[in-house]
Amino acid sequence: MIRVSIVGGTGYTGVELLRLLALHPEAEVVAVTSRSEAGRRVDDLFPSLRGIVDLEYTDPASSGAGDCDVCFFATPNGTAMHQAAELLDAGTRVVDLAADFRLKDLDVWQKWYGMPHAAPQLLEEAVYGLPELNRPAIREARLVANPGCYPTAVLLGFLPLLEGDLVEPDGLIADAKSGVSGAGRKAAIATQLCEAGDNFKAYAVAGHRHQAEIVQGLRSVTGHGIGVTFVPHLVPMLRGIHATLYARLKHADVDLQDVYERRYREEPFVDVMPPGSHPDTRSVRGANMCRIAWHRPGGGNTVVVLSVEDNLVKGAAGQAVQNMNIMFGFDERAGLAPVALVP
Repeated sequence: MIRVSIVGGTGYTGVELLRLLALHPEAEVVAVTSRSEAGRRVDDLFPSLRGIVDLEYTDPASSGAGDCDVCFFATPNGTAMHQAAELLDAGTRVVDLAADFRLKDLDVWQKWYGMPHAAPQLLEEAVYGLPELNRPAIREARLVANPGCYPTAVLLGFLPLLEGDLVEPDGLIADAKSGVSGAGRKAAIATQLCEAGDNFKAYAVAGHRHQAEIVQGLRSVTGHGIGVTFVPHLVPMLRGIHATLYARLKHADVDLQDVYERRYREEPFVDVMPPGSHPDTRSVRGANMCRIAWHRPGGGNTVVVLSVEDNLVKGAAGQAVQNMNIMFGFDERAGLAPVALVP
């Protein structure tokens, strides 16, 4: 049994980590931190955890995270980079659910996150935690950068096409929609019920910080330049991401179903659906699963890939637990057995 701490346990990803880890057969959460809620019982803030989590929030300075086997950071961007080195020196492995260690280029990091990086010496060591791409490196990692929610859906959808050099790499389009929980639990006008309810809009069309992460991930596969137009949208639902991906095929006579099924045959959390399917976000709600289907409208050379996930599970906390399982040699499915919630 490994000892687990969570830094920042009052947001949506934090409570999702607690939900998944509470019943993990090989992990025990021994500390959950929050400056604002220190001394308050976790199940007082989140009654869904009554009888499941018997802990109080502690101040980060006295959490004892360095005495744990692994520490999850479910904190805003810019937090983990100040604390990770000390934990690593203490022998604690780190999984950061924010963006602090996702981007390798310091200038790109500062451009998109508006602050200098506090731990540049750790960027080369940090492993990008997309298991379907980097499983061997994750297995040996001390520090894992958990992918963003949008990049997870987009990368998993595009990877088989680019790995097989099947599409033109400079004209990719990712049209993605997310539920409001993707914005976090903080108060914000844009995600209030009267603003987000009965509404649908694009945002950050001129540039979204996940664009850099998507480009970096795809370039790691192709080894050369990538052109991606990424447009995120906010839809009036709590959970879920639907990414509609477009690419131009280089060859007309390719069996795309075989390409996707062979690529993900051994992946426990990617489901390639039958030809002609239209996966929906409800089918993955609460589950650590990405469901994928492809189409060729009119039988032409444009391929449309549909990729859906729960942004809080496969797009965040579930993928973080999956990474932990790989790092410690557990069954990759441990703690991630729940099936999707319907309705």
